[in-house]
Formats: sequence, C-alpha cells, structure tokens
Amino acid sequence: MRKLSLILITVLSFGCSQNEYKIEKGKVGKLFKENLVKQLDSIYKNDSIVRRIGEGDYMFSGDDKYLIFNNKKEHLLTLTPRNQHDTSEPIETIEIISDLFKTNSGISVNSTFGEIDKNHNINGIQNTINNLIIYVDEIDAYFIIDKKNLPIELRLGTEIKIKKINIPTESKIKRFMVGWN
Repeated sequence: MRKLSLILITVLSFGCSQNEYKIEKGKVGKLFKENLVKQLDSIYKNDSIVRRIGEGDYMFSGDDKYLIFNNKKEHLLTLTPRNQHDTSEPIETIEIISDLFKTNSGISVNSTFGEIDKNHNINGIQNTINNLIIYVDEIDAYFIIDKKNLPIELRLGTEIKIKKINIPTESKIKRFMVGWN
C-alpha cells in the first residue's frame, strides 16, 4: 500500500509539473486566455515577475511587459497586455522564452520549421522584411523564422509569396509567440 501511494504521488506531481509548461489553444502553462494583468501575482506566486511598464510620452511610450522568472532565476515568458497602464487588461502576446514550454507534440523554442510543419497545421506564412511569420491557429501561436534560412532569391522584398516548400526544414525558430486577441 505504501509503495502504491508513493507511485501515485510521483505520477501526480510529474503530471502537474508537465501541465505547468504545456502550450494549448487558450493556455500557456498556468496562464489562460481570460486571465488579467492583476491576476499575475497570484498565478505566479512561486515565481518572480519583473514589470517593465511603458514609459515616455504618448507617441514614444513602449508596451508594458511582464517578465516571468522561476525560482531558479530562469526567464520563462514575457507577457504583454493589450493596453498599457491598466491591470484590468488581458494578456495579448506571450513570448515563450524557456524550452520547458512545449505543445502536446513537443514543439518548443528549440524546434525547427520541419517539426512545426510535421506536427501542426500551418495556417499562413507572412513575408516581412527580415523574417517569416508562420501562423498556427490551433495553438494560437506564430513562429518567427529568419529569412537568412531561405535561398538568396527569396530573401529580398516582401512581395514574394513564400510557401512551405520554400522554407528549409532545418530552419530554427527565432521567436515563439502566442497571440490572444
């Protein structure tokens, strides 16, 4: 009986810790789409929050940013609310910093374009000046990949329509973002 209890506790604690870093539609770890800035202190009560509240005048002020660090001082996430200076605002954008965070299929900040393509439905590819933005609606995510990974003839300009076949499978993720709007 004692052995069974120990096994059960181990399985439950492992499951909870895994869930703490899971990325799903409407959820990133302990954070849900509906959560507001004023709830961050209770959601991350065992972690540290660094607040970088936008400063400057109206035209030149930056976004509010909330950097989440665990108790080992590892940067996990950067959260940006919809509007500045309002703790009643929901989080709009989450940058996944730590490789602890993974989708159900194991996609993390260390994944490649090929892994994203194999495990998720890509809904769109946006060609910007320096990067490609890969949209995956099923998990509210978008991945930024440097255009330096593309063949030289596809790197310049934004008017060329980039297709999945044009992106080398080994292209690394530059940024892993979740967008809730």
